[in-house]
Amino acid sequence: MIQKFIELGEGYADIYELIDLGERMPDRIQHAIAFYSEKEGKPTASLSLVMKPAFGDKFQPIYICREGIPNPHEMPNKRFDLFKEMAEKAGKEVREFTIKPSNLFPETELFYQHLIGILRMNRFIAPLT
Repeated sequence: MIQKFIELGEGYADIYELIDLGERMPDRIQHAIAFYSEKEGKPTASLSLVMKPAFGDKFQPIYICREGIPNPHEMPNKRFDLFKEMAEKAGKEVREFTIKPSNLFPETELFYQHLIGILRMNRFIAPLT
């Protein structure tokens, strides 16, 4: 199965698009995830939805808003609260990981490969077959 991150943006306004996706397809949400890192000295969060493949497809989308909102443990914020509320309505708990920031990787694609490795290692997504 192919798993791929689909970046919606950095979370300022596009976090509402991520929340809307979750509200419109709650039955497809496999996991709701918050990735925490420190970027340029600021604690940030990347919010993500791991979706179940559509119609038995071999493609699993992972929607993400990268490092655009403050880490809610450091600075509570409404955007994270709305994401958490959407996840709870879908019957999911927001899972949390502390990761390296994306700017430590020479390319964004390498950052996403790193995250896919973390998700596979923790059995949040299927291994390569």
